[in-house]
Amino acid sequence: MAPQRRALPRGPDSAGPGPGRGSRRHSSATKGRPQQDPHRGWWLKAAILLLLSAAAGGGLVVWSRVRTQDGVTEGGIPADGVTEVLAHRSDNLQDKFMEIPCSEDYDNHKRFAGCTPRRCGRGVTDAVITREEAERIRRIAERGLALGGSDGGASILDLHSGALSLGKHFVNLYRYFGEKIHDIFTEEDFALYRDVRQRIQQRIAQVFGISPSAMYLTKPTFFSRMNSTGAKTTHDEYWHPHVDKVTYGSFDYTSLLYLSDYSEDFGGGRFVFMDADSNKTVEPRAGRVSFFTSGSENLHRVEKVQWGTRFAITISFTCDPQHGIGDPLLA
Repeated sequence: MAPQRRALPRGPDSAGPGPGRGSRRHSSATKGRPQQDPHRGWWLKAAILLLLSAAAGGGLVVWSRVRTQDGVTEGGIPADGVTEVLAHRSDNLQDKFMEIPCSEDYDNHKRFAGCTPRRCGRGVTDAVITREEAERIRRIAERGLALGGSDGGASILDLHSGALSLGKHFVNLYRYFGEKIHDIFTEEDFALYRDVRQRIQQRIAQVFGISPSAMYLTKPTFFSRMNSTGAKTTHDEYWHPHVDKVTYGSFDYTSLLYLSDYSEDFGGGRFVFMDADSNKTVEPRAGRVSFFTSGSENLHRVEKVQWGTRFAITISFTCDPQHGIGDPLLA
């Protein structure tokens, strides 16, 4: 089990969003958009927090053992580094899976038979989503993020809640642009988004030996765009080590769909699992899906992007139906 973590008060790849309180034209159950300040909805804070690698309620999650002495952390990990590549960008992986012991995090929450992780680990596959599909999904992200974007190096677009980075703040995409949103996205865009999500959910369920129907999409689920622009606010600091189950108690399974290529589209920005004896990294590749159980057995971070632009989607799942959300709808 990974070392214990502690959350510090206050702090946009990891990397999952019942229905949100924000304006949700997307909701399968609610087509209206409640008039609510997008800066105050907790769904927005959640999206910001995850991209920030932060802790629940607005704090950065730090690994209490990640302190360096003579270039080596207390956990024995080289301070600068990755010691093993779990998935190279040049690899074309059918399926790769590493089983690891589950942490005790799941014992602190209600268990759901046939879903709550009893077999834990991390996997990578290039066989679920094609590169062409990833390119189409990326164009959705590019169109949406072109409407705003952070002043710093990390921007988010959440089609579920409508959260969109804009300067140093966030707006509700659906309320801010109104009916003009139909000039930006199409029904086909949202249909592809739903299909991709469903296939990722099915693969995760298959690998962990559970029923896909026992898993629920949860928030925040969002696009991220990262570049080398310096952080302007704490919302731009995505590189901090964190644990998804600690950050969001509802998270049980986390996945990332990469939409751009490491070393071709951007430098840095690799996904790093921080184990007690070594770091293990995943090099992003368009169409690659990385997935893992969300507890402390999978402490992780993202390297700072050094050049270019990195696109991905964080899609996360819960076993608790009360924390489930619907797919976004353009209607």
